[in-house]
Amino acid sequence: MLHPPGALPKGVGIAMDEGMSATSAWANGIINGAFAEGMTFMGYAELALLAQRPEYRRMVETIARHMTRKWIEFKTTGDDNKADKIKKIETALTNLKAQSVFQRAAEQDGYFGRGHIYIDTGDGENPAELKTSIGNGSNAASKAKVRRGGINALRNVEAVWCYPTQYNSSDPLSPNWYKPNGWFVLGKELDRSRLLTLISREVPDLLKPAYSFGGLALTQMAKPYVDNWLRTRQSVADIISAFSVMVLETNLIEQINVDNGEQLFKRAELFNNLRDNRGLMMIDKNSEGFQNVSAPLSGLEALQAQTQEHMSAVSGIPLVELLGIQPAGLNATSEGEITVFDDWIHSCQEQLFRDPLTTIINFVQLSEFGAIDPDIGFEFCPLRSLDDKERGEVNRNAADTDNVYVEMGAVDAEEVRQRLIDDPDSPYKGLDPNKMPKRPDAPTPSVEELLGGGKPKEGAGGAEVEVPAEGAAP
Repeated sequence: MLHPPGALPKGVGIAMDEGMSATSAWANGIINGAFAEGMTFMGYAELALLAQRPEYRRMVETIARHMTRKWIEFKTTGDDNKADKIKKIETALTNLKAQSVFQRAAEQDGYFGRGHIYIDTGDGENPAELKTSIGNGSNAASKAKVRRGGINALRNVEAVWCYPTQYNSSDPLSPNWYKPNGWFVLGKELDRSRLLTLISREVPDLLKPAYSFGGLALTQMAKPYVDNWLRTRQSVADIISAFSVMVLETNLIEQINVDNGEQLFKRAELFNNLRDNRGLMMIDKNSEGFQNVSAPLSGLEALQAQTQEHMSAVSGIPLVELLGIQPAGLNATSEGEITVFDDWIHSCQEQLFRDPLTTIINFVQLSEFGAIDPDIGFEFCPLRSLDDKERGEVNRNAADTDNVYVEMGAVDAEEVRQRLIDDPDSPYKGLDPNKMPKRPDAPTPSVEELLGGGKPKEGAGGAEVEVPAEGAAP
């Protein structure tokens, strides 16, 4: 059973369109055979248990946190100043805790195969209204449903409480092919527009009903690798615990025949209780022998490390990020792996967050302004920031480029100054663009020049001033 009792009303199940029964009958033979291979959906109860293990949590939380740690930056087009609008949108998203809500949704996607974000418009106690669509944030339905101040909160809902309703399984060309029209949330039916669904690893159509219309959980995908690691870790610990065995060579038949071997077992127990580097084992010189048999321990660390690294391979997370293990060797570095990881995380942001986040921002604009400004968009912030040395090199290269352009006449100094003022990362942001500083090679003005009484002679460097004759025209 995928969902607990009460997740949907009595007598309600996944409704299937005509033609689905034949498809299910055909697929049952294949799907039933997959149980032996461990390739079927594990169920939300089992996935919830796996979420307690640090190996799974580390994978899921690392990806979710990196996807939300730098968040977004708003961009505008056109000549209008939209700073006030953007400030209100940012404030609204902060009040809705959108960043943490998306992080939690990404974690649920990793744990259970899908994450849900409920858009609270204040209709939670109106069952009939919950079944109606609120649109995608930019269509007519959204403009009609979402009023000013109409977005109360964003809430995460785990997949185990969300049961899919009817879906189209008869027309692959339909836009809602294998997409639920809505969800039952502990008996309440919601239109799918009110419960945004995030799925990063979709399964094929034939498996979607078996997965309750979720995707493949990262925990389920990584389970064979984590199981191998746990087994190897325990095996190595067992070998280390008992790698050395003491062997007593004696006449067992004779020893057993005396008091049923009671003295022999007491002798062994005494030796084990007193066994350490200062222990002593006394044997008969002529009839007994004593030796130590040890298992070789070399190579165990490599086998254990290799099994641990497999978890990094299946999750796509560099070792230094997942396990804190630095690469060994001369001039070894993880910089390349981290760059690839950051690029992958950015693609995950675009694939998983772009559409639902755009929808929520549109709803926020309707809630704040009553209309959507098409000139306002957003981009995901770069995950990697330049350090002081790298930033200094970039600024020096930019200054050299500006100097070349000024000398060739492509731009003037005022335009370069304006670029520095407009750059949010520039230390010169906020300067007055109308107060141009004096260039170092400019002639030094005299008192008469400052008072408007003359101008410097050409080539004189400002040392001599040509003063017009008395009564001459200025």
